[in-house]
Amino acid sequence: MVTMDELAGLVFHALQALGIAHDRYEHPPVFTTEDVERYWRDIPATPVKNLFLRNKKGDRHYLVIVGVDKRVDLQQLVKLVGDDRLSFGSADRLMTTLGLTPGSVSPFGLLHRGSRDVRVIIDADLRGTARLIFHPNVNTASVTISFADLEKFLASRGNAVRFLSL
Repeated sequence: MVTMDELAGLVFHALQALGIAHDRYEHPPVFTTEDVERYWRDIPATPVKNLFLRNKKGDRHYLVIVGVDKRVDLQQLVKLVGDDRLSFGSADRLMTTLGLTPGSVSPFGLLHRGSRDVRVIIDADLRGTARLIFHPNVNTASVTISFADLEKFLASRGNAVRFLSL
């Protein structure tokens, strides 16, 4: 079993290997919007939430990246992606697919070997954002990277990426 420090270390190693500049912030575990507001308010970047979803059959998975203040209408998202019903993936499915536990979902879960077929959806409103805040696969730390570097990281993983107005 990989420890939390090892999970974060893999993320920082990958960012360094890609030449992605980042800032790291340590904090108590973040689970709720209230936690995000408390621990991220002084970080100079846009806070986002990351949703791990699956289709009805469970044969397609989605990572949705959206500003923390936005609410995602899953019925509308189904229409936009052209899939059947979407729901949140279980903790077991999250571990199998992204190697993560609930509360630590981030695009860096795409480093996990089970993530190859995960489809990434990014809210188009984030495109003009200078810097974004993510967990480095653990919810006791945060990392900021530029939007351009998020795109660079995603390109290195090879997952399908779509920008949608959510």
